[in-house]
Amino acid sequence: MATFFGHPRGLATLFLTEYWERFSYYGMRALLILFMTASLERGGLGFGVVKAGAIYGIYAGMSYLITLPGGWVADRVMGQRKAVLYGGLVIAAGNYALAVPLNWAFYTGLGMIVIGTGLLKPNVSTMVGQLYGQDHSRRDAGFSIFYMGINLGALVSPLVCSYLGEKINWHLGFAVAGLGMTLGVIQYRAGWKHLAGVGAAPADSFSARRRLQHSLGVALLLLALTVGLGWAGVFKVTPGGLSKSLGLMLLVTVVATFSWLFRMQGWTPLERKRLAAVLVFFIASALFWSLFEQAGSTLNLFAELNTNRSLFGGFPAGWFQSEEPLFVILLAPVFAWLWVHLGRFEPSTASKFAAGLLFAGLSFLILVPIAGRTNNSPLWLTWSYLLVTLGELCLSPVGLSVTTKLAPARVAGLMMGFWFMSDAVGNYVGGTLASFYQSVALPRLFGAAAVAAFAAGLVMLLLVPSMKKLMGGVN
Repeated sequence: MATFFGHPRGLATLFLTEYWERFSYYGMRALLILFMTASLERGGLGFGVVKAGAIYGIYAGMSYLITLPGGWVADRVMGQRKAVLYGGLVIAAGNYALAVPLNWAFYTGLGMIVIGTGLLKPNVSTMVGQLYGQDHSRRDAGFSIFYMGINLGALVSPLVCSYLGEKINWHLGFAVAGLGMTLGVIQYRAGWKHLAGVGAAPADSFSARRRLQHSLGVALLLLALTVGLGWAGVFKVTPGGLSKSLGLMLLVTVVATFSWLFRMQGWTPLERKRLAAVLVFFIASALFWSLFEQAGSTLNLFAELNTNRSLFGGFPAGWFQSEEPLFVILLAPVFAWLWVHLGRFEPSTASKFAAGLLFAGLSFLILVPIAGRTNNSPLWLTWSYLLVTLGELCLSPVGLSVTTKLAPARVAGLMMGFWFMSDAVGNYVGGTLASFYQSVALPRLFGAAAVAAFAAGLVMLLLVPSMKKLMGGVN
């Protein structure tokens, strides 16, 4: 039987699907805020930094927030397989809409990409897990290969889309991002035969009539949301107002979710302690991603406005977006080796989270002395991205792992879904901070980010003994 590096052949199909989805996402992200702030003479939208930052924050936050209903739709209505297919088609259509030089098409395209990401992102990962038995010896290795697809797509796409968008035509860059997702959908549909029964049917056994009712309801809701976002651009609904509304919605969702979980019946004392530990890790993760996700917003503007890019005849600012995934590809095996070979001296989860936050703080601290200058060496951003990548490798995979360990089996899926809320919060905050790029002195802005990360990292270090007790034997 054909395999993919000794793994089920279906892993190749899902690997390439995620590769092209991330190609599309990161290629478009590398252009987005630069396109919005570029002058009309340069073919951009001519938005001010405040407006562009608010829109970026809304888009980035919603892209992760919408994964919650995206997972529900797959479980209740269509199954993961069709959810990924339809999500890919909607993402591609959204990027093609961005390629149309009209304001309504821009907002509508963003809305479509958000919806498509919500359908595809959580469900393709779920399907990877379904390729293996719960205790399959190659399960973790399979997810590692899948994670490489994410970073390979994120590595290649900014190099291609940024060059086409910044050097030739913005809309061409968006169109190529759409083309990448189209290729991903084609190979995904062609590879269904390798997926066997994975993701083919919803988990809930609804009647055909009930499923049709749900499908129509979801389709109408998504259509209304997409059209509404388009008309929001036409009627110039204030991005700042929408951004504040999203921030409030995220806050209410997080507070309501954890309050509901804490009040659930049937929890043992140990489970409640572990839930408290998850909440602490959630807060730390949200802060980390709010710094990390400035790569596509604040640091992208810094690359455009404050960095010398004269090499190679003047390379695109978006090329810096490829550095972080390159560092992940190079360093992830090193970290995997390190944790194994430290043995009983391996740091605790809380210690790793603390290290992740401290590295994130360092990534901004090194920019403070040169933040007020223009024409800075590109090596400053390179060092910054290297440091935040070190933090990512300390925190991101560890966070996913510890959530699965601490969550009771009866709510494991729900807990994992809400763990991704930390990404939504981080994306929202990271994007919104770009609104202050011109109104707050850059040394102060970057310095505040560094101080916040250092403070959180030191608090996490102080909490290490307490976190060990809350986790009840889980490292």
